[in-house]
Amino acid sequence: MPDPTSWNLAWPLVLAVLAFGYLLGSIPFGLIITRLGGMGDVREIGSGNIGATNVLRTGNKKLAAATLVCDALKGTIAVLVVKHFFGAELALIAGFAAFLGHLFPVWLKFKGGKGVATYIGVLLGLNWPFALLFCAVWLTCAFLFRYSSLSAFVASILTPLVLFAAGYVQMAAMFVILTLILFLKHHENIKRLLNGEETKIGNKSKPVEAPPGSPT
Repeated sequence: MPDPTSWNLAWPLVLAVLAFGYLLGSIPFGLIITRLGGMGDVREIGSGNIGATNVLRTGNKKLAAATLVCDALKGTIAVLVVKHFFGAELALIAGFAAFLGHLFPVWLKFKGGKGVATYIGVLLGLNWPFALLFCAVWLTCAFLFRYSSLSAFVASILTPLVLFAAGYVQMAAMFVILTLILFLKHHENIKRLLNGEETKIGNKSKPVEAPPGSPT
């Protein structure tokens, strides 16, 4: 077995960890859960996203909560399994791959969620107190402003800063990258926030409208 304390790891093992994390992260729980719950295709409502926030726009809080938990656990399980067998540094790779898998699932033509729940799940597997801090910041912002996206922005900006201050340099560096990707995936939310058009938590949204000229 390669030395788990070194970054000079065998490429087959690294690729296997990447594949494991990606495939686990790419499971589209939001789509699966809403269909099993009789709510149809979640991609046809609200933002068209498969994440928990959009599932909540169906009005079914239980399905949204189940989606949130399952999407988070994808990241947590990927990290914990790899950490148990191969160590903390490969666990970082597994968590990163799970995050990318959620965002770009091969099963849905690489059109997945926006990553907040899986971001939390990866953080939970790597260092759970910081995951609790993320959730506390998110909940505080959500209570004050009722914007899921804004809450995620604030919490994800603070996460790598706090990790770095606590001495977790490698982990902080990875979460800087995850945070940047998170912001890129939320670019439409940023525009809506700036324009005062972002949907608040708990509000139902209308079905996604097809672009002009597209088949119905």
